[in-house]
Amino acid sequence: MGHVFADIEILNGGDLYKSKLNEIGLEEVRSYKLNILVDTGALMLTINETIQEVLGLPVIDHRMAQMADGSRIKLPVVGPIEVRFEDRFSTGNAYVLPGDSEPLLGVIPLEEMDVWFNPTRNLLTPVHPEGWVLRLK
Repeated sequence: MGHVFADIEILNGGDLYKSKLNEIGLEEVRSYKLNILVDTGALMLTINETIQEVLGLPVIDHRMAQMADGSRIKLPVVGPIEVRFEDRFSTGNAYVLPGDSEPLLGVIPLEEMDVWFNPTRNLLTPVHPEGWVLRLK
């Protein structure tokens, strides 16, 4: 089984809010499209400093994060963001990895979008193809 990547779009949530208030046009909402590594061992969305800069996302906090090798690092948290995959979306924040580190799509946004990693097809698949169902338990 190899790595799984997904085509997603990340949008600046503050810009989206301003567009809903008609303060800016929808075409002014900063966004970034990428083919991202899906990591079911990670909880959150992580982006790198380049993506943060393109989207103009402010740092709202700094939090400790545990890396795959077990080490801990304090990372900036930015937001708000919206992640879009096909016809689904998730809202929240993102951790910012240093430099041009590889971004990761973790399980919290996957759960909110009601998609799962399908190992037989090696891709992301809607859990409920007929429409979103969010588990609240």
